[in-house]
Amino acid sequence: MLQPMIDLLAGSAALLIALTLLLGLAVGSFLNVVSLRLPDMMARDWRIEARQILELPAADEPRLTLSHPPSTCPACSTPIAKRFNLPVLGWCWLRGKAACCGARISLQYPAVELTCGLLSAACAWHFGFGIELALALALTWTLLVLAVIDARTTLLPDSITLPLIWAGLLAALLGWSGLPLSDAVIGAVAGYLSLWSVYWAFKLVTGKEGMGYGDFKLFAALGAWLGWSQLPLIILLASGVGAVVGIGLMLAQRAGRDLQLPFGPYLAAAGWIALLWGEAIARTYLQSVGL
Repeated sequence: MLQPMIDLLAGSAALLIALTLLLGLAVGSFLNVVSLRLPDMMARDWRIEARQILELPAADEPRLTLSHPPSTCPACSTPIAKRFNLPVLGWCWLRGKAACCGARISLQYPAVELTCGLLSAACAWHFGFGIELALALALTWTLLVLAVIDARTTLLPDSITLPLIWAGLLAALLGWSGLPLSDAVIGAVAGYLSLWSVYWAFKLVTGKEGMGYGDFKLFAALGAWLGWSQLPLIILLASGVGAVVGIGLMLAQRAGRDLQLPFGPYLAAAGWIALLWGEAIARTYLQSVGL
């Protein structure tokens, strides 16, 4: 049963892309849950730890996990019917309003689901059926949820970034990523230390913190997955897009230079671009300069 399905997916690019798109939509729904609940779970744990350190009586903290409590309406806390939880279609069916109370449903839900589906389909189109696609999907989904969490909360959770580093190194060790282990190790070290150095240089000169430690770990993870040679491209893409967006927001909102923007979404987007087209971009650049 399994082998004919594998042969079918390997032999039909259209079917593979279509099924990966549907899988991506479903995963995007789960990523919404992670992006919304994980920061609250972290805050809950911090409150519990703080009370323990301060030797205060334990507070009655409600149980909160990725699966508990079941999904409810953010406005009135009414449980959401399963038929309305269909990725993208549920939001369109309800026309962006909750069935229970008519409250507006955040555009984040269909946006993340659709983005996850399209990025997943792009990976299937680029890599085809095989271990490379599985690894690309795992990295894509993780980068997407990190970008959403950082955009919402300016946090890049260690519970995601650190396993991502080790997963990249393990993939290189097992030969799954096609990347020499030495390149992955150097990429992880160079990724972390480069942004760490920039952070401290900026802080010594200005007395301000230009980025967070989560950015160092995310860049290290990208180095572990893609190798040290892709790091210059990633940082150039992320910095360029971040600068354009930052200047645009300052002009639109008339904000000062102290406007703070999370860097994680730009790193994640640049890393995904490098995953699919990093080598082609580097090759085109070298040819354009005659190297």
